[in-house]
Amino acid sequence: MKKNVIAFFLLAGIFSAKGQFTRFTVQFTDKNGTPYSLDNPTSYLSEQAITRRSRQHLHVDSTDLPISPAYLDSILSIPGVQFLNLSKWFNQVLVRISDSTVLEKINAFPFVRKSQPVAASLLPPPTLRRRGKLEGMMSLGDKKYSAFPATWLECGPDTNFYSYGYSYLQIHMHNGEFLHNLGYHGENMTIAILDAGFLDYLSNPVFDSVRLGNQVLGTYDYVNLKTSVNEENVHGAYCFSILAANLPGQMIGSSPRSKYYLLKTEDVNSEYPVEEQNWVAAAEFADSAGADIISTSLGYDYFDDSIFNLNYAERNGHAALISIAANYAVAKGMIVTASAGNSGDATDESKYVACPGDADSSLTVGATDVNGLIAPFSSWGPNSSGEIKPNVVSVGEGTTIAGPDGSIGTGNGTSFSNPNIAGLVACLWQAFPGFANRDIINAVQESSSQYTKPDGRYGYGIPDFMKAYTILLQQQSLQSYIASVGNKWLSAFPNPYTSNFTVLFRAGANGNAYLQLTDGLGRILETREVPIANGEYYTVIFSSAPLLARGVYFVHYSDGREKGVVSVVKK
Repeated sequence: MKKNVIAFFLLAGIFSAKGQFTRFTVQFTDKNGTPYSLDNPTSYLSEQAITRRSRQHLHVDSTDLPISPAYLDSILSIPGVQFLNLSKWFNQVLVRISDSTVLEKINAFPFVRKSQPVAASLLPPPTLRRRGKLEGMMSLGDKKYSAFPATWLECGPDTNFYSYGYSYLQIHMHNGEFLHNLGYHGENMTIAILDAGFLDYLSNPVFDSVRLGNQVLGTYDYVNLKTSVNEENVHGAYCFSILAANLPGQMIGSSPRSKYYLLKTEDVNSEYPVEEQNWVAAAEFADSAGADIISTSLGYDYFDDSIFNLNYAERNGHAALISIAANYAVAKGMIVTASAGNSGDATDESKYVACPGDADSSLTVGATDVNGLIAPFSSWGPNSSGEIKPNVVSVGEGTTIAGPDGSIGTGNGTSFSNPNIAGLVACLWQAFPGFANRDIINAVQESSSQYTKPDGRYGYGIPDFMKAYTILLQQQSLQSYIASVGNKWLSAFPNPYTSNFTVLFRAGANGNAYLQLTDGLGRILETREVPIANGEYYTVIFSSAPLLARGVYFVHYSDGREKGVVSVVKK
């Protein structure tokens, strides 16, 4: 939202015929009087949430404290105020109010920092609405659902753990079956899907195993204020099928054994910033409940009332409410995967990633076809701060999805590339639970097809989860070795070696380190120069090592402050 929007609203005009705003966020000045404390997080965070943070050495802070009940009670004591939801991260509450006098009373409280409108009570005429979420389904969703030709089927090799059926190609593009074959199917991982509704998921046969396994941990509709999400929009169910379907020989999701929260935050009938606030409330619930990943195939840029528009300058990764919230979620130890958007074929600034896909910390996913070619509709990066967006890409053109009756078809949109990646990320993190969220994201990016030359269409490219697994396995081995060598700052392993060895060192200065590999007579065989930062660990592999004859060799190290020598033996 534009930072200066609130300055242009006068109370007398807010409820005029032109500006019929009746939903507002009310932000408080502080959390004074809250009965909660940082010393007792179990009173407002689940055991799972605390464990997730502890595992990543993250601390509870003031943003985790619930808002002051006294402040909330004071607001709700005013006749004509209806509570909708709240945010502890932003210390604010979303309310519906009846007239301007109510807003005047709210703003008169000394603990109210500000109030600002986020939605109207009435919808504009259809001809005047901005490009909303409805392009077949949503602007950041599928553009068309169509059934597969009955003759087309690609299950993959019989040696795979799953018979993937129609979903094989979108899994195989990322070597996702490698993780599944190793036994990582999403067990012990929890994914919160923030979307627009999950029509008929309770009866859809692709979710039979999800229901039998009690894998849906909870549901809530933040738009209609009810617990059921089974009745309305189908978009979230499409995304859910990409993650959790388990019909062998027809469709297998990318993380079919994960636990799920299904949270409806999007109102497809209009486009207002109230949906950002709904998203914030849902993300905070996901955090408190202990979810590991938020998968969201929604995005915001242009609204039904243009005063709220998030123009490209504001899609900078840390300005929009929903983008700030996505960054908060990652700071709390979760991974947020987000759709890039479906405006890539535009000729103006609307072609760039929407929010929260612009967020600094989100893993934003663009769309390709099954051959890895960018989909024309996939939104562009970078965000307006110049950060790489999308981060990665996956199949979003011709993606295998399941209809409400369980029929298998295809759909288009970055809405569908996103959950495919989210599920595989869950399986990867399952394999390496000791790593922090940012380590997992970094490995996914480093594994991608154009990691060394990212651009504004593919980002870092197509992730390879076999490679990402190898990257993390090597890092895990290195961490174990570092722990085993104790205070040694210079060492080599394995030692003796047969084919190659790795030099591990902890830098003693900032600048460059110089390493020389020599033989027993002091002849220099190879020289390496490495940029370093003081106190950080580095590894170096010498390309000439496999070619050496049996014998003893020496690695000489210098960084201008530290010097050392380590011997290695070629067997």
